[in-house]
Amino acid sequence: MEIKSPNQHNTTQNPPRSYHKDAPLVDENAPLVPPNKTGDDLETTQEQNFNGASFSGAVLNLSTTIIGAGIMSMPAAMRVLGLGLGVAVIVVVAVLTEASIEMLLRFSRISGSGCYGGVMGDAFGNRGRKLLQVCVIINNVGVLIVYMIIMGDVLSGTSSSRVHHAGVLEGWFGEQWWTGRGFVVLVATLAVLAPLAFSKRIDTLRFTSALAVALAFVFLLTAAGIAVVKLANGSIGMPRLLPDLTDMHSVWKLFTVVPVLVMSYVCHFNVHTIGNELKDSLRIQSVVQTSLALCSSVYILTSFFGFLLFGDSTQDDVLANFDTDLGIPYSSFLNDLVRITYALHLMLVFPVLFHPLRLNVDGLFFPSAMPLVSDNSRFALITLGLISLVYLGANFIPSIWDAFQFTGATAAVCLGFIFPAAIALRDPHGIATKKDKILSVFMICIAAFANLVAIYSDAYALFTKNASHSA
Repeated sequence: MEIKSPNQHNTTQNPPRSYHKDAPLVDENAPLVPPNKTGDDLETTQEQNFNGASFSGAVLNLSTTIIGAGIMSMPAAMRVLGLGLGVAVIVVVAVLTEASIEMLLRFSRISGSGCYGGVMGDAFGNRGRKLLQVCVIINNVGVLIVYMIIMGDVLSGTSSSRVHHAGVLEGWFGEQWWTGRGFVVLVATLAVLAPLAFSKRIDTLRFTSALAVALAFVFLLTAAGIAVVKLANGSIGMPRLLPDLTDMHSVWKLFTVVPVLVMSYVCHFNVHTIGNELKDSLRIQSVVQTSLALCSSVYILTSFFGFLLFGDSTQDDVLANFDTDLGIPYSSFLNDLVRITYALHLMLVFPVLFHPLRLNVDGLFFPSAMPLVSDNSRFALITLGLISLVYLGANFIPSIWDAFQFTGATAAVCLGFIFPAAIALRDPHGIATKKDKILSVFMICIAAFANLVAIYSDAYALFTKNASHSA
């Protein structure tokens, strides 16, 4: 079945390209962020000659949405699952993600909705739309906290695993007050993140986004080259293929990986936006499939080379492993290259996720106020408040594994699996097939079960750790 994508712009200057030429334009199917709240009118006025994005550009944008900090947690997932089972789970999550997006786009077409929020509103009313906004906020705040944690790990160092891994600055200058985690992250926030976050139009970030993608590939190719050299000279062996199961706790721990992997694939809130800008909006499903295939390949390669290099010593954030002698020429230089390039990548991706976060916060708490881009005071207060929240979270959450599990077990799994499945089960237009409903029940059950087990496993590990410290 050919899937058409929505093309509903948040503007009145140009008629929207819709999923269906006769689809009604009603308030219930309004975009997640209302037209007078996004500033898109200003963007459209400045881009009257824009003829639509290319297929390759859409694939690049969606892939950038998917690949972020999640790539750094993949080797740690292999440490828990083993390489063989881990790769299989990555593929399964990718297939389920594609299926959930396909259902979401199909219901968008029949409802005439041009965004995720519109589909939720069509199925569950205004409360459904509001719930989606809350989940987008939780998800993006969690991801941005992860970004800051990684920046702190790379530049200042980390001791989250009871073994201290020096950061780049500490390695260069030794332990100083100004190489401490809190101060380093504060300087990065004020000097780089905050100025980029104050951009009112996401289009102004297109050049930094292109540089961010290039830096991510520099990281991957460098890590792969190091692993190949070490494998060739026999200093490392092939990684473990299956999980190391010693007791029931190690069995339950397997499920803690699911929320992390789900969060690494969540891109649903950006699919409609990218589809709306496509030159040929009918190709959005192909864009999704191509992007998921590309990102899954990158995840698998990163998992393989990261776990190959460090084995069971792989940290929750694999970048923290790049602070020791790798046993090859120019080891120190390559370590710093890997860590710095990816830290810069995250700094440049940060404002891309911050932009929808700010819009959803404004739409949720100030639905009747004037457009955000027209109110400089409200714009500045929301921006500063959110940056401060993310900064505090990054300084109080010990590792990206903790942040990924919390966000993945709450908002991410709802955005990725539960909401699309619930829409198909609600089936307000009677278009869901038997296969859709069976798949929807499966996604909800596996997501709920995995998250409950992950929460139990984390709580058990926390209490065990506290008990051992007390003893």
